[in-house]
Amino acid sequence: MNVNVWSIIQISQIVAKGMVERGLGGAIVNVSSQASLVGLTNHTVYCATKAAVDSLTKTMALELGPKNIRVNSVNPTVTNTAMGKVGWSKPEKADPMKRRIPLGRFAEVDEVVHVILFLLSGKSSMVSGTCLPIDGAMSSSGI
Repeated sequence: MNVNVWSIIQISQIVAKGMVERGLGGAIVNVSSQASLVGLTNHTVYCATKAAVDSLTKTMALELGPKNIRVNSVNPTVTNTAMGKVGWSKPEKADPMKRRIPLGRFAEVDEVVHVILFLLSGKSSMVSGTCLPIDGAMSSSGI
């Protein structure tokens, strides 16, 4: 809860305050997870805290929008970070999850980064309050 939710609240308050003081608006992108969108066995607390991030994202978008600050979140599947590779390295754990992902694989770091950069850019100037899955259609599959 401290890392997944409270840290976002604290950092966002500092960042948003600076954006408001400068009067230029801006964009905030929270990192959530596909775990907020689908149930995952043995991940109860993680799923709940990531769902809280999505709710926080939507509420912040409503509250900060009038100050020209956009707020979105990205919801990646397992991503091949150093930690992701350790946590999901065993085929008996990774393979069942990959079978749930229609694209059949985990995300690469740059695939998540490129979406974050888009959401931070002016090319997404009308996108706010969105929780964007980066999960190879897993959250769409109903599995």
